[in-house]
Amino acid sequence: MTETVLTTLVDGVLTLTLNRPEKLNSFNEEMHLALRAGIERAHSDAAVRAVLLTGSGRGFCAGQDLGDRDPRKGGPAPDLGHTLETFYNPTLRLIRNLQKPVICAVNGVAAGAGANLAFACDIVLAAKSAKFIQAFAKIGLVPDAGGTWSLARILGEPRAKALAMTAEPLMAEKAADWGLIWKAVEDEALLAEATALASQLAAGPTLGLGLTKQLIQAAATNSLDEQLDLERDCQRKAGRSRDYAEGVTAFLEKRKAEFIGE
Repeated sequence: MTETVLTTLVDGVLTLTLNRPEKLNSFNEEMHLALRAGIERAHSDAAVRAVLLTGSGRGFCAGQDLGDRDPRKGGPAPDLGHTLETFYNPTLRLIRNLQKPVICAVNGVAAGAGANLAFACDIVLAAKSAKFIQAFAKIGLVPDAGGTWSLARILGEPRAKALAMTAEPLMAEKAADWGLIWKAVEDEALLAEATALASQLAAGPTLGLGLTKQLIQAAATNSLDEQLDLERDCQRKAGRSRDYAEGVTAFLEKRKAEFIGE
């Protein structure tokens, strides 16, 4: 049986490749569970220092596979809330709570929950030919997999509502111009650039990077006083780390630091 998520670990980078190319990497139950297992490994395996998420074939992810939900087959209406609570939401929480960098390389269409999965990652690079589509409006649904949260926080209400209600494709270069993703790169350079970035972060002070991720994610809901207190607490932890001692020592000795993530 073909693996629905391909997994490799090289130099601290855990690469997770969605692998249902014949279905544009749309999610079925098996792929949901395989992706979650990969992110859980990133939480528990000290050898994993960064995660790179991408897709095989000509698309990143077309969202949920609707093939097994054909209303023409009859039966009761599906409980899509159960699908979210059982499959999507736990994985999204794992990505956001992971104290390690998560890079996403969007290599083609990212539609529906596939787009919102990408937006949950820390740094998103996309091929210039890639596009993001909030496809839910085309089938009478609302954006899920964190889409209403990500779009509103990053873009503001006007653009978030327009993208969600029209399902108009957003090309990668415009997504980058709007600040929705980090950058758009030439198609042929995408995987190499994303892998290089993931490797750079994996070799960095990952304890400090994880704390930085925590701080930035908390900033939107914290008051200034709360954020200042959280910065104090995180900086105290970072300042007591072996990575900080190594970074300062390397600076003073004019050499490259060798970080261990502790």
